[in-house]
Amino acid sequence: MSSSVHSSELLAQVATLPALPGVYRYFDAANTLLYVGKARNLKRRVSSYFQKDHGGTRIGHMVSKITKLETTVVRSEAEALLLENNLIKTQHPKYNILFRDDKSYPYLKITGVAELDGRSELPGQQFPRIAYYRGGTDKKHRYFGPYPSAWAVKESIQLLQKVFRLRTCEDTVFANRSRPCLLFQIKRCSGPCVDLISPQDYAADVRNAEAMLRGETQALLKDMEQRMMKYAQEMEYEKAAEIRNQMSALAAVLHQQAIETDSDKDADILAVKVQGGRACVNLAMVRGGRHLGDRAYFPSQLDDAMGVYESEDDVQGQSVEVRVLEAFLAQHYIDVPIPQVLVLSESVDALLIKALSEQVGYKIAAVHQPREQRRIWLEMALQNASIQLARLLAEEGSQHARTRALAEALDLPQERLDELAIECFDISHTAGENTQASCVVFRQHKMQNSEYRRFNITGITPGDDYAAMRQVLQRRYKPVADALQAADGVELEVGAPQLPDLVLVDGGKGQVSMAREVFAELGLDISRIVGVEKGEGRKVGLEELVFADGRAKVYLGYDSAALMLIAQIRDEAHRFAITGMRAQRAKVRTGQSSLEEIPGVGPKRRARLLQRFGGVRGVSNASVEDLMTVDGISASLAEDIYKVLH
Repeated sequence: MSSSVHSSELLAQVATLPALPGVYRYFDAANTLLYVGKARNLKRRVSSYFQKDHGGTRIGHMVSKITKLETTVVRSEAEALLLENNLIKTQHPKYNILFRDDKSYPYLKITGVAELDGRSELPGQQFPRIAYYRGGTDKKHRYFGPYPSAWAVKESIQLLQKVFRLRTCEDTVFANRSRPCLLFQIKRCSGPCVDLISPQDYAADVRNAEAMLRGETQALLKDMEQRMMKYAQEMEYEKAAEIRNQMSALAAVLHQQAIETDSDKDADILAVKVQGGRACVNLAMVRGGRHLGDRAYFPSQLDDAMGVYESEDDVQGQSVEVRVLEAFLAQHYIDVPIPQVLVLSESVDALLIKALSEQVGYKIAAVHQPREQRRIWLEMALQNASIQLARLLAEEGSQHARTRALAEALDLPQERLDELAIECFDISHTAGENTQASCVVFRQHKMQNSEYRRFNITGITPGDDYAAMRQVLQRRYKPVADALQAADGVELEVGAPQLPDLVLVDGGKGQVSMAREVFAELGLDISRIVGVEKGEGRKVGLEELVFADGRAKVYLGYDSAALMLIAQIRDEAHRFAITGMRAQRAKVRTGQSSLEEIPGVGPKRRARLLQRFGGVRGVSNASVEDLMTVDGISASLAEDIYKVLH
């Protein structure tokens, strides 16, 4: 097999590989990364791919595509493991289990608190605030988390407000208060803005809040009790009563939140379930002894990846669950803080835990068969993984059924439903101004958000939706027509502009006729154009499909799965267009911020521009030549301003 499929140069490269640990990468003829693997012995592992006849299996299909090999020799197997998953996460190879990047985790931030030896001393500012935060951290503030969701952070903030009455207002609001706000009235803030609490007492509340977030609840209660008794002995009964009320509120929180003071303060609980060709990893977070909630992760490319992994001799017999969990651990914790305790539903390779420990600089404990509270946590995580996976399979089954129903209704090929691509266009404007077109993409049975596009429409009569549709279709599909003409009947390369299987336009005969004219001019297949025409009374469920190639209209029925899919795609295009239009409108209304962001446009030049053109809208409507007439605006700066505002 290898001698007939692979080049002699590639086979020679394989033969000269060293018997050392490392990472290998396979590429196809289009230089697309197919697979990333690690090996304790590069020569033996990579040679095994080319010495066996893998037949028509998934690995055989992958090996037949390999035209290029790259390797990196490392010092240890642990280092190879970390490099392998760094590459998987950043390069997205087709035949590896891949966990997509999620949005960054949110944190709870206490502002302006100095950090010393891991513990906070007096606040770096007199009255720090507690806030929701997402992004990079720094040493100027204290951060607690990460939390699995924004809701978990906001719930913690509410608890701290209830118990310790820390402020949440912005510094500008705080500095300009002359009387306490509503939060003080409902006993959710101690009123530091108008000096109703001393900096020393507020600092004590900040330290107590941090102790609670770290899970030091028993020591905190004991310290508060001692302070209460001290104030009582000194006959400062009001202060003693305040601490008593705090203790009561804290005790109620501990009871409601079921904080486990005698168990792990910080731990991640990870449970994996595999069913129906899909997998779910449920991550539950415990911080400061509190169970903060769960987040579910669904890896992609599971079938293809497992087909390749099965060929690796040193992991044969390893379950899919273990493989998925190991992939998650290695990819997820590349840039996310790792607690010292991981409670796992599967027993993973000790080498992986060792590599993670080396990465963070402290020992990570992995517990596979936990007891007591840890067991309860794991059972909850397993149940949530099952629920989330069942939900995903139900949704995917429904979406697959909708795709199949649409293909049947429109007589589209049934063999490649996973690759069926639909693009839908919608036009949006405000009383004829700020016209925008949106293009949304449906493929692989779901909306592909990363491929959505917006087009600013210019040079048309305001409110002319037909002209707007003509312009957006020309701009979108002319590159496709040019690529097809250049290919001259040969299949387009990967990455080249592609024509979707279906082009939906939100409208009836008029919009469809406009789309047909554009496609005819470009030499594209007009049978792919379908209009979604409102039915009688413009009622939902009575829509009809209008075809550009002259076919009769089709009414699918209000309960049709195909109509549900079309409505879903059309509504998404409309939503995307509306949000773009609103953003554009807001940009015009508050466009001064855009002017401020342009290098070279300071306060004086900005004032001259606004004065000359009567406001931001006038500046936005000005040409480059008009902008150059303003004192201090050069030709290059005028071009920069025009580009930013358009």
